[in-house]
Order: sequence, then C-alpha cells, then structure tokens
Amino acid sequence: MADKTELLNRFAKDPEERVVLARVLDRMERAQRRGIPTQTTFLSPAQRAVTEPLLAACGHPRHLFFGGYAGAERTVCVFLPDWQEEEDWLQGEDLPLGAVEALFPEEANLTHRDLLGGLMGLGLTRERLGDILMLPGRAQIVALQETVPILLQQFTQAGRARLQLKEIPLGELSPAPAEVKVIHDTVASLRLDTVLGSGFSLSRGKASDLIAAGRVSLNHRECLKGDKAVAEGDVITCRGLGKCILKTVGGQSRKGRTVIEMERYL
Repeated sequence: MADKTELLNRFAKDPEERVVLARVLDRMERAQRRGIPTQTTFLSPAQRAVTEPLLAACGHPRHLFFGGYAGAERTVCVFLPDWQEEEDWLQGEDLPLGAVEALFPEEANLTHRDLLGGLMGLGLTRERLGDILMLPGRAQIVALQETVPILLQQFTQAGRARLQLKEIPLGELSPAPAEVKVIHDTVASLRLDTVLGSGFSLSRGKASDLIAAGRVSLNHRECLKGDKAVAEGDVITCRGLGKCILKTVGGQSRKGRTVIEMERYL
C-alpha cells in the first residue's frame, strides 16, 4: 500500500477532501493497529464517493458504510477488525449511531431546512448528524451516539415550533419510499449532456450550460465535461433540479439511437 501522503495527493482534489480522507485513513489504521471497530464521522454522498476509490487502493480493508437504516444517504464508514463479522457488529449493543424523534404540531409545516437550521443553531457540525427523516408532525434525526444527549437536552425549537423529543431505537426509523418517475427515451449517445437532458427534459444546450456552470455531479462528484461517458447505474445530480439514475441501457432503435430507461427522483 502507498504511504499516506502519496494516497492523499492522489485522491484528494482539494484541501477539504484531503482532511476527510486523512481522517478515514486514521480510522482505518486505528482499527488495524488496535484490533477494534472504529468509524468515521458522517460522510456525505460526495465524500463517500471519494472515499471508496481510496479504500480500493488500500487493498479493500474490511469496512461497511452505515447510516442507521438501509439506503441512508449520509453514512459513517466503519472499519472492522479481523475477528468481527459485519452481522455481529450490526447486532451489537455498541453501535456508534443513535436516533431522536422530534414531535411538533402538524400545522407548523416544518421542513427539512427548518430542522437542519435549528440543529446548526446548536453549534453542531454536519459531520455529527446523519439523515433527517420528515414525517407528518414529526422528524427523525440520526446522529452520532455522543450527540444524542445534546439533542435531547437542547434541541427545543425549530422555526417557530416547539419540539418534544425522545430517543428511539434505530429499528423505529421510518424512511419514506422514494418517489420516482420512470423515463423511457432514446439518445444519440451516452454523453453526460445528452443523458442529463433526457433525465430532466432539457435541451442539450441547456444541459451543457448547467454542466459548465458546475451544477452537475456524476456519481456525486462534480463533472465539468459534457462529453463524459455515462454508464448503466450512474447517478446524475443537478443543483436545483434533483437526481436521476440511468437504470438500463438497451439496444438501438430503428433510427440508430440508444434506448435507455431512467428514474428521476421527485
């Protein structure tokens, strides 16, 4: 395995990524050195996307990404010692994450932004907080275990609404099923600008402008190249428009265009 400085130089494209990846390597080395499970703080999808190739270059150390429930967007990266199986860790009593449920009057119409603003107002950094699940009259907040007492004691208000808080088991988290629109289309090529246009009903010119403006990410990493090849399973996000996934790439239409199926998240 390459040394730490070489790895950081290779995989971090800016100082912020370098800090994140240095922490990941520190956690990995601690798990290997001490023979105990260790974990990072919460990673965003973009941070996870840059972490995964780093771990591949390190020989795929034993790890998993965990956000409190299946399909979580924000996750911690957990490194496991040789003696511990993933299933045993998940069923253990010392999981590093906890959850808090905040109740509020339904007529308060609180949004994800209101909850996150209130949490930031406590001085909490985003890396200490996982997903925030919005439900009628309540919100469920995943957090590092050591952050849970702070939420229970101090998170009393979001927007203008008073909150009633209680700790809940991770098994009681209730993520809403994603709402998606299935798109069947044909494209001239599997370029990013073309597929982006198909996913969001844009002209190729408008799609190219959004890419050039730095608003588009491919697999959670900013991409400024409109001619970047897109493959089946790739995730395309555009600030202000949302997210879509290229689910399948089929054969050719009678006009020689590529048949694709996409899912756009609503």
